[in-house]
Formats: sequence, C-alpha cells, structure tokens
Amino acid sequence: MFFAGLFAGWFSLRASNDVWPPDDVHLAVGRTAAATVVLAVSSITMHVAVTAAERGDRVRAVRWLAITGALGVVFLVNLVLEYAELDFSISTHAYGSMFFLMTGFHGLHLLGGVLFMAAVAGLVSGRTRAPAAPAVGVCAYYWHFVDVVWVAMFATIYLLG
Repeated sequence: MFFAGLFAGWFSLRASNDVWPPDDVHLAVGRTAAATVVLAVSSITMHVAVTAAERGDRVRAVRWLAITGALGVVFLVNLVLEYAELDFSISTHAYGSMFFLMTGFHGLHLLGGVLFMAAVAGLVSGRTRAPAAPAVGVCAYYWHFVDVVWVAMFATIYLLG
C-alpha cells in the first residue's frame, strides 16, 4: 500500500505539471537499466537458493543467498552513484521530491532485503536442524516483491518520465 501511495502521488503530480520531468532532470537511464537487469537476475539467483533449500542443500542455499545479496548491493551502489550525479535534490521541485521518495524508499527496502538475506544465511548455516526452506522461502517472497516494485518504478520514472 505504501508504494501504491507513492505511485499515486507521482501520477497526480505528473498530471498537474505541464513540464514533467523538469528541464534540469537528466537521469542515467542506460546505467540504471543495466542495474535493473542485475536486480532481475537476482530474482533468478534467489530462486536457485530456494530450490537448494528445498532439497536440503544448506551450503548451496547460503552460497546463492550470498550471490543474490551481492547483486542487491550492486544495485544499491548504482543508486548512490546516481544520487551523487543528479543536478537536482529532494527540495528542488515536485519531481525531485517524488524521485527521491520513490527511489529512496525502494533502496531502503532493498537494503532491508539484503540484511534479511544475511540473517537467513546465518540461520541456515548455523547449528539449527530446522528445515531451511521456510526461512529462505519467506526471504524470497520479500525479495521478489521488491524486485517487481522496482520494475514498475523503473518503467514509471525512467521510461514514461
């Protein structure tokens, strides 16, 4: 619901502004498209981690969780680089406010997902004899949701404008 509200705000502001995005907005569309592909690949690696956990292969599940987490970090690094290069800020105009709110909250959710993965990997690689599949599966649901939200954000912000 939170992200739905952000999208509603975006489209409301877009509809009420004659120039959207403003002239001073120059986004790194190509690099962010590549980061989006990295994030999409991370959904595949997460699926492999779930499959390994379902088969009881804890070592392989942890390895694929680590790879997925690393891909998430690559995405976050791109977000930080983009923020550093922008010619506008959160307070420059309505576009800037919505851009930073949407991408920033998504970035925080992604960071939370990476930390969640680290916790699950620690659990799965520990001494517990509890099945690994439920924990890895719940983590995967969260991760896939964050990935799908980003695809919608990328299309909205970077492609539709």
